Amino acid sequence: MYIIYGIKNCNTMKKAFTWLDEHQINYQFHNYKTDGLSAELLNDLLKLVDWQSLLNTRGTTWRKLDEALRNQIDNQDAAIKVMLANPSILKRPLLIAGKRALLGFSEESYSEFVKLQQ
Repeated sequence: MYIIYGIKNCNTMKKAFTWLDEHQINYQFHNYKTDGLSAELLNDLLKLVDWQSLLNTRGTTWRKLDEALRNQIDNQDAAIKVMLANPSILKRPLLIAGKRALLGFSEESYSEFVKLQQ
C-alpha cells in the first residue's frame, strides 16, 4: 500500500493523484492540514528522507518566514521545529511504500518507483 503525504490544494499533489488514479494505484492520502503532522510521524519520515530534502525552501511558506528564523535552520532539530509549526513547508508530494520514499513528482520517477515495488 502506498501512502502519499502533502496538502490537497497543491498543484503538484494534484498531478500525483491524477497519475496514481490513471495507473490504478491504490493509495492512502495523508493531508498535513487535516490529518496533522506529529513529531512521531515527522521522525518516521526523516528516517526515509533527509531533512534538507524534506524542507521546501522554494515555496511560499519558506518565503513568509522571518529571515532571522530561516538563517537559524541549519540542522535537523531546528528544521523539525519549523516543520512541526508549519507543515506546509514540507516538500510534496512524499510517496511512501514500505521503507522506500519518493519526494516530488514526475511521471518518470513515479513509473520507476511503482515498477520497483511490483
